[in-house]
Amino acid sequence: MARAVAPHKGFVTPMAAVPGAVADEVLAAMAPCTGVSKAYVNNGGDIACHLAGEARLTVLGAAGEIAIGADDAPRGIATSGWRGRSQSMGIADAVTVLARDAAAADVGATLIAGAVDLPGHGAITRAPARDVFPDSDLGDRLVTVEVGPLTDGEAAKALESGTGLAREMRSRGLIEDATLLLQGQVALLSERLETLEGVA
Repeated sequence: MARAVAPHKGFVTPMAAVPGAVADEVLAAMAPCTGVSKAYVNNGGDIACHLAGEARLTVLGAAGEIAIGADDAPRGIATSGWRGRSQSMGIADAVTVLARDAAAADVGATLIAGAVDLPGHGAITRAPARDVFPDSDLGDRLVTVEVGPLTDGEAAKALESGTGLAREMRSRGLIEDATLLLQGQVALLSERLETLEGVA
């Protein structure tokens, strides 16, 4: 967990990597199995996978299906957003990240989802994290508890903030790809994911 968050800038605690790190560890424990071409561990949406030969894994991400083959680099997938089971400082409905492992994807999704934001916007309700969950590692930092309707322009502006951070993360080798979803609008980090089918 600590290794997954260490390369990132700004505030982030090792707790951002918990589900992904657990998925990675369980998959690693399965590694001694021989002759297995496809194995994956899904820890509540944070997924670690092993693929070999012609094996492929298809999952439902923020905006549709994502397929990973044995020749592709990502071995971890994670989704985060203010509507999920974890707290978010941003307003993304969902952000799905592909990375080298599930812990890296987990941290990437958390931070990118937090970057999708419109600070000070009247349609966004926030509260101190510990008021929502008393044991939150975010303490008194404000987390999103409600997002009202946004204009298309506002949603696009918020998504661009997130894609900007995602591009920087990819340039530093921290993630492979990302899809971002906010009120029906989708942002794709790369053309690789333009084959997504359906929008949530």
